[in-house]
Amino acid sequence: MANELDEMRPTINEQGRDINVIEKQLPVTVGVGSTFFEIALWFLGIIPGLIFLFMKISAKNYLQKLQQKIQHDASQIDNYLEQRVIILQNAVGIVNKAIDLDKDVMKSVAALRSGKTLTDGNRAEFQGQIDTLYTRLNLSVEQYPELKAHASLADAMQQNSYLQKEITAAREVYNDTVMRWNQDIFDWPTKQIVAARAGYTTRIPFTASKETKEQARGTFF
Repeated sequence: MANELDEMRPTINEQGRDINVIEKQLPVTVGVGSTFFEIALWFLGIIPGLIFLFMKISAKNYLQKLQQKIQHDASQIDNYLEQRVIILQNAVGIVNKAIDLDKDVMKSVAALRSGKTLTDGNRAEFQGQIDTLYTRLNLSVEQYPELKAHASLADAMQQNSYLQKEITAAREVYNDTVMRWNQDIFDWPTKQIVAARAGYTTRIPFTASKETKEQARGTFF
């Protein structure tokens, strides 16, 4: 029998493939077979029925705890994003005192100061806005070598770089938890039955914004 994927006789796509996350939540459903399965357990005796009942209670508790972990992981990303906004505000204040900074940058930073409620849908967009503003700020600073030597500004840029790495790590943790959720809610019979009756759906992982993807394809050197 041949291998499904045979590297010795490959089908090669020389153009490559651009992969995107599908922004779609799938509901968990169960059919009548699951209902018959539960009824059959009670017909087999009270003990099998009770055992499965306790298994469902355990599955419900597990999924509720997993939901809390998803929220915790998301809040970690939000905390780092908030710190980046604060650092950006400080950096803009330092630069604006030294040069006539682009007024659009000032307006955009002021808009960030007003704050917003971050959700699974806009968290990546918010990070993209911060990335864009830092890029524009860097372009302004590059024109003034004496400004680049400003100790407070250099410290702010260093903190931003550190937080970017922390956000990347936090996103990985969040996406791992989301993947576990998306797998577990379809784990038949107990978790899937519980998830279906609770109306649970799959969750969408944290994705890079369109602007971030375009920047990643750019020329850096």
